[in-house]
Amino acid sequence: MNKVAVIDYGMGNLHSVAKAVESLSSQVRVDVTSNAADILAADRIIFPGVGAIRDCMAEIRRLGVDDIVKQALAQRKPLLSICVGMQALMDSSDENGNVPCLGILPGVVTRFGGESVLRDSDGQRLKVPHMGWNRVHQTVGHPLWAGIDNGSRFYFVHSYYVKPATHDQVAGVTEYGHEFAAALYQDSLFAVQFHPEKSQHSGLQLLNNFLNWNGDI
Repeated sequence: MNKVAVIDYGMGNLHSVAKAVESLSSQVRVDVTSNAADILAADRIIFPGVGAIRDCMAEIRRLGVDDIVKQALAQRKPLLSICVGMQALMDSSDENGNVPCLGILPGVVTRFGGESVLRDSDGQRLKVPHMGWNRVHQTVGHPLWAGIDNGSRFYFVHSYYVKPATHDQVAGVTEYGHEFAAALYQDSLFAVQFHPEKSQHSGLQLLNNFLNWNGDI
């Protein structure tokens, strides 16, 4: 039985992620939990998140999720971070007045457009939050991209995006006013800004790839 733990720190629609994973195989057991022992005993871990980063980081630290994530990665356990779960991996976020994050991946999180108006290549104003389907262009041949066409569409909902300190950890990019990182990777960690559980065929394929990934690149 493939055991998957979805980290529960009270932020986001965790059960939609769990149901999407469960739908892929009868040989998968998904636990939505904040218990450190249960999370670290799982074969694979999903670190999701939706909401303001200040509230998310407060709960992450209160429940010890920061230590759990670092222990899992030290054990080279496959870990998939989604949306705010991806942003929480960075050094800090501009949201809510420069909130310190986990510092697992070098870089920062910043708002689309900053203090200016975000525009597309034709000069048309773009709405923030960025909400909808975008093509993701793969920049590395990572195992989680297996069976997914380059340029496939994934579903995004966010006002802030990741600016990594190095492009060496970027696994995929997309564009909204400008190009930005849609996926990052490091050892047994894969992180995405989009929601695979809401991204139909391509998203389910990515989740299925995760279920079969041993953490090697």
